[in-house]
Amino acid sequence: MVIDFHTHVYPDKIAEKTIEKLKASAPGVKVYTKGTLESLRESMKNSDIDKSVILPVATRAGQFDTINRFAQHINNKYDDLISFGGIHPLDENPEEKLLQLKQNGFKGVKIHPDYTGTFIDDEHYITILTLCGKIGLTVVTHAGVDPAFDVVHCPPEKARNVLERVNKESSAKEPFIVFAHLGGIYSKEDVAKYLLGSNCYIDISCSFASLGSWCDTDDEDVIRVIKAHGAEKILFATDSPWNDQRSYAEHFKALDGISDEEKQLILYKNAQKLLS
Repeated sequence: MVIDFHTHVYPDKIAEKTIEKLKASAPGVKVYTKGTLESLRESMKNSDIDKSVILPVATRAGQFDTINRFAQHINNKYDDLISFGGIHPLDENPEEKLLQLKQNGFKGVKIHPDYTGTFIDDEHYITILTLCGKIGLTVVTHAGVDPAFDVVHCPPEKARNVLERVNKESSAKEPFIVFAHLGGIYSKEDVAKYLLGSNCYIDISCSFASLGSWCDTDDEDVIRVIKAHGAEKILFATDSPWNDQRSYAEHFKALDGISDEEKQLILYKNAQKLLS
């Protein structure tokens, strides 16, 4: 069993244009699917990946209904795909919107501080994160550098401060926030200083420089993070279409220095717990 906890797709009619626009904003970034639902499912089939979690990004306020209508369609139609919801920090009535997602069966939401131009410690994000902790929604956030932006809106130090505050205000006992990209792209020293061992999940998307992803970490860094943070708080993830699911899964499965039990936790057991 393998669950990819970090993928992206777009409606068929805008997928090609969206992929080209994103590629242009981040020169050097490669793409491995067409960005459509069926191209992701074909990638999964070729990679022996059983389920993928799709993470929609709200880039401006007012997209809530459109984005989550498509996400709901995915959840209603496919057994091998699980879409989270999307919310923007400036969306009105966040409590009402998050409760709506919860009532409609969504397991979590995705936020992207860079695409919204909002720092992770902004009060709007604090409100969203705290509400998610209270009602039981997992949150996945982009962390560290994004190749399309000059400013880092979710650096590890801010992430740690937010984590401590939100966990306290939400009274969440179990970790529910996922910091993507090994805790922060191009931030490995600060990730070690501020995030490792804390009450959060870390996904391993964009973590293997040897596979051509946009990062400065590789096998030894990934193993170090797993050992220091605990395999029970690590999630297998690729960031497809920006990384190749097959080579990513094969590379991770072949890593030395991680036990079979740890690999099972990371490949699917931790994800199953969050998605149950």
